[in-house]
Amino acid sequence: MEIVRSQRKPADAAVAPALSLYRSAPALEVRLEDFELYAIDRLRVLQGISDGLSRGKKPEEMEKLVSELWRAHMRHQDPSEEMNKDIIAHFVLRLVYCRTEDLRKWFLSMETSLFRYRFRLESPESQRLLMSEFQLPYKAINHAEFETVKDKLNQVARSTGPSSNAETLFFKVPFEEVPELVAGRRVFMLKGFAYVAMNQVVSLVATQFRSNLSKALVLTNSRKWTSTIRDKEKNRLTPIVEALSTGYLGPDYSQPKEFSEISLKDIYQLASSSFPLCMRHLFDKLRENHHLKHGGRMQLGLFLKAVGLKLEDALAFWKSEFSQKVGAERFDKEYSYSIRHNYGKEGKRTDYTPYACHKIISSTPSVGDHHGCPYRHFRSCRLVDLFNQKFDVLYFLVYIYYNSAMHTIHCESIRATQKSIVHMLQIFCFSIIVVCNCRSLFNSEENLRAALGKMGVGGRSLDDILDKVRSRHYQVACTLTFEAVHAASCDSGINHPNQYFEASQKILQTTVS
Repeated sequence: MEIVRSQRKPADAAVAPALSLYRSAPALEVRLEDFELYAIDRLRVLQGISDGLSRGKKPEEMEKLVSELWRAHMRHQDPSEEMNKDIIAHFVLRLVYCRTEDLRKWFLSMETSLFRYRFRLESPESQRLLMSEFQLPYKAINHAEFETVKDKLNQVARSTGPSSNAETLFFKVPFEEVPELVAGRRVFMLKGFAYVAMNQVVSLVATQFRSNLSKALVLTNSRKWTSTIRDKEKNRLTPIVEALSTGYLGPDYSQPKEFSEISLKDIYQLASSSFPLCMRHLFDKLRENHHLKHGGRMQLGLFLKAVGLKLEDALAFWKSEFSQKVGAERFDKEYSYSIRHNYGKEGKRTDYTPYACHKIISSTPSVGDHHGCPYRHFRSCRLVDLFNQKFDVLYFLVYIYYNSAMHTIHCESIRATQKSIVHMLQIFCFSIIVVCNCRSLFNSEENLRAALGKMGVGGRSLDDILDKVRSRHYQVACTLTFEAVHAASCDSGINHPNQYFEASQKILQTTVS
């Protein structure tokens, strides 16, 4: 790394940084309980960062948020063990998030953001120590070059912050290594090099950290970590690792807490006032079609159970709807068992819990299904966009087939081409049929607009929600919907449909009283 700085003596003593580069896993014995709890605590921090970034928080707000999240979740009762907790939690989550491309992408982005904001909180001495650990292959340049570019550096510094002085430390690096600084015009560039001030060097270090972590995640996945440990440990650790990437970390909604007195006559009014969009859509489709497929029955049924609908009322509610289509006798034979099963009264007597947002978003509804997350699945049939953009392919195939059919064909290769075209046209037409049937889902922006309009959402709030949907921040879109409907903030974000319901009821009951 090329360093541009004044002639000054190094500090007498350096402060050891509290931030690790996570180069190697610690050779420590970890209790199984700590293995899971440390990972969950770090995951809460990463999810908090994800929520903050999705909500468009400013850099200074994010620094404050990261400090609060770290203080709340990653502190240890023994200060000497805090670094160990940090490192252990990071490497546990590597095992969790190395398994698929989507998991790696999310973990890489959140860990890099966490590193970036924690690096900024380190002292200048600690930052220089961390930079030296990366061993970036650049040479120091002499002080004379600093004098030749000092005026240009000051011009850039005045537009971005305080001017540089003789004590300011700069780094001269290839411009492609600091793309965000170049894009924001926050560095002086000369002959393919960017001059990066010490207070901006986090961009360079974070890029290197991300590169190292990306390679490590791929390597961890390719090595099949389960094959390197004993079977006894594998059997204990594998369920934890698999559950952490999909587990819900919020409050337990397996039993109704505050609003347990919900009767059958209340449910219709509550659906219009306090149900999130995913449940309201299922409720409306149930009343419209008097039927839901299994996925919809599970998603809505467990939600209703958690908001306080008793088993007797649940049976009466579902029977009143289904009997209009399948008859009361068939309902008793084919559907009542699954309702009692969800309440832990049949089968293994398991008391099932309602679905969290993560599980609902990751579901894959098919033709005729209405479950899932409307903010995501209204665009689930992406072939529609493909056909709109590439429909000229269909015209091209028809044109070739028509022209070849107008002549007597003796060439076997042309006949084979015709057969291939026919086959492609059949697939194409079948795909169109599937796409058209998929319109039972929220598969157009207009349908989502209409659904949100029924909830009283419009104007700027509606545009903000749709922007988040386009950016795939579905839970943030749901949070913004809650805030628009109730005219109240929800800083914690919506992570569970029953959280939405309880928060809504609190606001409405406060308004009434």
